[in-house]
Amino acid sequence: MTDTQETAAASPAVSPSRRALIGWGGAGLALGAVAAGGAVAATRAGDDAAPSAAAGGAVPFHGAHQAGIATPVQDRLHFAAFDVKTDDRAEFVRMLKDWTAAARRMTAGHAVGEGAYGGLAEAPPDDTGEALGLSPSRLTLTIGFGPSLFERFGLADKRPEALVDLPTFAGDNLDRTRTGGDLCIQACADDPQVAVHAIRNLARIGFGKVAIRWSQLGFGKTSSTTPDAQTPRNLMGFKDGTRNIAGTEPDRLKKFVWVGDGDGGKGDSWMTGGSYLVARRIRMNIETWDRTSLQEQEDVFGRDKGEGAPVGRAKEHDEPFLKAMKPDAHVRLAHPDSNNGITILRRGYSFTDGTDGLGRLDAGLFFLAYQRDVRKGFIPLQRRLSSKDALNEYIQHVGSAVFAVPPGVRDKDDWWGRTLFSEEA
Repeated sequence: MTDTQETAAASPAVSPSRRALIGWGGAGLALGAVAAGGAVAATRAGDDAAPSAAAGGAVPFHGAHQAGIATPVQDRLHFAAFDVKTDDRAEFVRMLKDWTAAARRMTAGHAVGEGAYGGLAEAPPDDTGEALGLSPSRLTLTIGFGPSLFERFGLADKRPEALVDLPTFAGDNLDRTRTGGDLCIQACADDPQVAVHAIRNLARIGFGKVAIRWSQLGFGKTSSTTPDAQTPRNLMGFKDGTRNIAGTEPDRLKKFVWVGDGDGGKGDSWMTGGSYLVARRIRMNIETWDRTSLQEQEDVFGRDKGEGAPVGRAKEHDEPFLKAMKPDAHVRLAHPDSNNGITILRRGYSFTDGTDGLGRLDAGLFFLAYQRDVRKGFIPLQRRLSSKDALNEYIQHVGSAVFAVPPGVRDKDDWWGRTLFSEEA
């Protein structure tokens, strides 16, 4: 839990049950209510038993910032990018409100709406049911809006100046089916089934209004936002994220991650308290790497493989002596001292998606990075790395997206995207 999150999530407002709707207007009315997003309906008695924190407790949903950014990184990821299919602004806003209600319940460990069973037999259940009996597993759900969304719903003048289309970097080989998206949902949890359940139910609620463009499962977090946690390793066997921004560093978060008052141009004030997310699917040439000598592997990263210490140092967290590393070492090129202080918050995950049909693993890093301004963060950093980094011999960027991540949901009456879509805001 970060200091930016509130200590408890408020309960959602109680809506009439489907059986009550049947009494008011027949089965057609009930089914219509379900199709329009019955996710906000009240649950049956017993569904609201408080989840056990000891069994993977709940991360507060409400707060000034969205959970899933500075929150301690969970073990599993299901990330999904969506295309918008409706031109009806009111219908899209209604979906965002229904998504918020469902997210509020799922992150607290509760079923969506009336749950997976016991409701009207003639209607689909409100919840798909695969997370029944599971703890919240520290589930966080984080929403972001892509540049293409601002071509819809009269939002052109609300597109933040910092939400730029990413340029083409040297070495990019982007798969268009794994690139872009009007909006995204990042689901992180300690149980993969909990994360998948969350994306599945949001996609179900959004049916007809949005459709999944692409998605990515991740495991084995490759960065940590918790200073005392053991630094995780990537699929190349090296510790990653040693000097990452921690959720317990409010000053660094304020400086490098959270959008501040007056950061943007005209129409950007709705992003105050939010952040910008860059997602990159990075394929690793695992077979080539595995035949590379240990010395070369360590030279490529600028750290030893066992302890994770910088070249010439004894411990992982020792201050690196950059000039002792080779000029094209990854750590040397990526370090803030080599980039005018550029610092980003990384939340990446490893992935393995079978093989490529040629006997090689389709595996690598699903890179997630949050920053205050993409133009001052990822873009200049990646330009440097893409042209000089020795690691480029062993990796290739094959998917890419950028999103504006709005501020957090403040209370039970707030909803995802309110600051963007509400005229009052």
